[in-house]
Amino acid sequence: MLSLWEDTTKMPAFKNLGKDIKTDVLVIGGGMAGVLCAYMLNQAGVDYTLVEAKNICGGITKNTTAKITAQHGLLYHKLISEFGAEKAKQYLDMNLNAVDKFRELCSNINCDFENKDSYVYSLESKDIIDNELAALRKLGYKAEFAGNIPLPFSIAGAVRFKNQAQFSPLKFAAGISKDLNIYENTKVQQLIGTKAVTNGGIINAKRIIVATHFPFLNKHGAYFLKLYQQRSYVIALENAQNVNGMYIDAAEGGFSFRNYKDLLFIGGGEHRTGKKSSAWHELREFARMNYPDSEEKYHWATQDCMTLDSAPYIGEYSGSSNGVYVATGFNKWGMTSSMAAAQILCDMITGRKKYSNNVFSPSRTIFRPQLVVNAFEAVINLVNFKPKRCPHLGCALKWNPYEHSWDCPCHGSRFTADGKLIDNPATDDLKN
Repeated sequence: MLSLWEDTTKMPAFKNLGKDIKTDVLVIGGGMAGVLCAYMLNQAGVDYTLVEAKNICGGITKNTTAKITAQHGLLYHKLISEFGAEKAKQYLDMNLNAVDKFRELCSNINCDFENKDSYVYSLESKDIIDNELAALRKLGYKAEFAGNIPLPFSIAGAVRFKNQAQFSPLKFAAGISKDLNIYENTKVQQLIGTKAVTNGGIINAKRIIVATHFPFLNKHGAYFLKLYQQRSYVIALENAQNVNGMYIDAAEGGFSFRNYKDLLFIGGGEHRTGKKSSAWHELREFARMNYPDSEEKYHWATQDCMTLDSAPYIGEYSGSSNGVYVATGFNKWGMTSSMAAAQILCDMITGRKKYSNNVFSPSRTIFRPQLVVNAFEAVINLVNFKPKRCPHLGCALKWNPYEHSWDCPCHGSRFTADGKLIDNPATDDLKN
């Protein structure tokens, strides 16, 4: 089950660490966020090293639909309600800047970059569209109302962000990473302060950025309570439709659409990892009904870290872990969130800018309704007496019949049928 990106892109290879080293900044994790952090540090003249347990961008990044947009669902009215207009504006500006930074970098990288408008549509409620437009006006952003979009169904309305973008993520990552200081197949086994013990040697760093999708340090930050993971699904169709834009349903469980060359991507089917799902069934049924002459060329699934309040955690890992930073919880919007994280963390490390009153602060309140749900899932799956247990924190695993994997409903770790680790926060294979 290869994604289109994985099947069509040759990534650069990097040697593994075979000695003890010193570095000013150690970046752990070679997905899009980690690679961009390394790039920004390199550009700033900072001594850095990036280590990746397997191969760069071989985890979640290879399965993204690669939309580069500051429009993250109908988010901004919620951010104003949760955080106030100042922090909502900070979120918007950081992500708009991220779009512009991608546009700048992609001008020198052959990665199929295209400027496209972005839409969030509602099938039933014009009111929620109007509420989002009003919130964006309050933040000084001129989004537009759209009453029709080129998809095979009618809508109540949509919010349009002009001049957003899409690209091939692995082509971009291959281009931007080739000259960076990266070690692959170098797994961090233990952190002692800012000293990292790996399978290839010890790395003595002054500061550390944890960019491992789901943070793996359980003693600090309570990320096992502040995060959960969702799976969602994608099919890529030939002979379907050119929709000339990026579209996503405002409703939970709705569909998303974008093109790549002569293919149409349809995404959806989201659910909490470890819960029952219909996987690709609804997407294929939609394609059968609306694009009967199409042919499925690819299908894949992805996994996203979700926060308690829809904003990522970017900044100091916790109040008790000096010199350690984190970038996680991108809530399905990993491209601009990765770029924003890289810019924020590089600024913090170099001292170029301080982010006071920061909407992304990992130390913000955790008292949100989702915290109760996360705690409940942890409790019921810890007291479940099924023998297959996740090595992360001991939750009972659930069998996923569509992807033939063992999935953790607490924190989203996944394992192959024979126990090999697929997705973190677990760091080890299952024990027999």
